[in-house]
Amino acid sequence: MEAAAHPQQDARLAALRSYDILDTKREPDFDDVAHLASAICGAPIAVVNFIDAERQWFKAEVGLGVRETPLAASLCSHVILENDFVEIPDTLNDPRMVDNPLCCGDPGLRFYAGALLRSDGGLPIGTLCVLDWEPRTLTDLQRKTIKVLARQVMAQLDLRRALRDAAVLRQEVDHRVKNSLQSIEALARMSRRNASEPAAQNAMLVMEQRIAAVSRVHGMLYESNAGNAIGFADYAEQLIEASRMISPANVRLVIQVEPITLASGQAGALGLMINEFVANSLKHAFPGGMDGQVSVGGEALDDGWYRMTLNDTGVGFDVSGQGEGGLGMVVFDAICSQLECRTDLRSSDAGLSIVLEFLPTAPSGA
Repeated sequence: MEAAAHPQQDARLAALRSYDILDTKREPDFDDVAHLASAICGAPIAVVNFIDAERQWFKAEVGLGVRETPLAASLCSHVILENDFVEIPDTLNDPRMVDNPLCCGDPGLRFYAGALLRSDGGLPIGTLCVLDWEPRTLTDLQRKTIKVLARQVMAQLDLRRALRDAAVLRQEVDHRVKNSLQSIEALARMSRRNASEPAAQNAMLVMEQRIAAVSRVHGMLYESNAGNAIGFADYAEQLIEASRMISPANVRLVIQVEPITLASGQAGALGLMINEFVANSLKHAFPGGMDGQVSVGGEALDDGWYRMTLNDTGVGFDVSGQGEGGLGMVVFDAICSQLECRTDLRSSDAGLSIVLEFLPTAPSGA
């Protein structure tokens, strides 16, 4: 006798498909459950199966050798209409299965015991079951084991779905953040081009560069999927490459940074400092089109700290006063305070040098 459709069939099928498990490859996580159920119950057949619209599909099986059967021959399609656990000592004495070809054949399946796999909404989507060629019963321990293993199957499915949903949400949020940052950066660029006052142009340029630095940190986090871990050498190279696009022909930008993985907060702070230093050097250090170089260096120290060096070969400025470097020094001081740096700043007519040393913090995604 073929089982009737579940009274909440549409909702049940929607719940099943929300797990995205049908027609996936075999996996040890589920195969181990089937093997354990078979061994503990002393049953030649054990399956983790899901009841689709017109078929019974096996995620894991022991003793069958197939991945699906039609619903007309499915014992479990009857069971999902019942209680959480069903045991049938002799299938030929059960009116639901007495004419089932799997039961009345030679040999036929004569024993069945299974626990429902219920979605988080309580809808039955399949079973974990054991079967035998002989009539029999399970012990209380064996029944309890089947129920516990069924809950473990659903815990695995619920976790996988939650992780998948979280990943999709993160991708959507990252995409929107990226678009928003790009829009703000473009707005700052347009405002700078339309500004008539040099001071306003400079302020918008600084804003544009800082947004770009934050955008690149976000982009690296999004692309790497590595928690809050940032490869600082690649990040710094991206910042310098972007600056090369707007630097005058008379100024050469070079970078030599040893690889290190930083937390995104530290990487972002250093990125702002690199942007600030390069922007100020390009604007103030090489008047009258004089030739020069701006360089960024980074190296790990023996005591576990990391040293970043910023140099230009320009005209320098009075580091004791504010002067034209005032805004940049305010940013420099704020970032050094945030990173708790050891610092050294020197300026002469041969150029400006800033050395900062800080203790890297371990990123959560590393």
